[in-house]
Amino acid sequence: MEFLLDHKEPINNNSQELATALLARFGLLPRKKDGAAQFHTLLLELYERKKEANRDKRPESAIMPVEEMALHASIKRQTMYDHLRRWLDLQIIKKTSFVSGGKVIIGYELNGTNLESAFRKAESTIKAHMDASFRIIENLQNEVKKEKLRKPSGASNSDEHSNQQDSSLPEPDETFHQDA
Repeated sequence: MEFLLDHKEPINNNSQELATALLARFGLLPRKKDGAAQFHTLLLELYERKKEANRDKRPESAIMPVEEMALHASIKRQTMYDHLRRWLDLQIIKKTSFVSGGKVIIGYELNGTNLESAFRKAESTIKAHMDASFRIIENLQNEVKKEKLRKPSGASNSDEHSNQQDSSLPEPDETFHQDA
């Protein structure tokens, strides 16, 4: 999983600009500079479908096949598959299947009742990733401490230090003897 979060602020408050800023902040925009994908329109369509499905109590209407997702994003189907991984990794969308006219339709839908709940799932995914990263940091710190304690070169440094102190001491035959 790779997260490239961007600190983008919306220029104005229209839905397309807000959706674009949101996608940028979660690292869901195309990574290539010349990427022409219109993911903000896809996100808005997924949201509208989810609202309609909840209102009409028809959950299958929230599901969108990849081909249709690609059309909304103005990209090719294969390119959409390439981008889906990031959306799925963050759990903003989920893969779903349903039967329609005797055929099984596989598609994707917003993973929550609305945009906020879908992005809260992304937040918990990122938080879990960060928590795991901090556990690795703790393990690294502990391992570095253990290695320093076990390291024989630390002993050789103390041997060199003790040799320097010994050289300032008189030789055994030069020791001072006090007569009793």
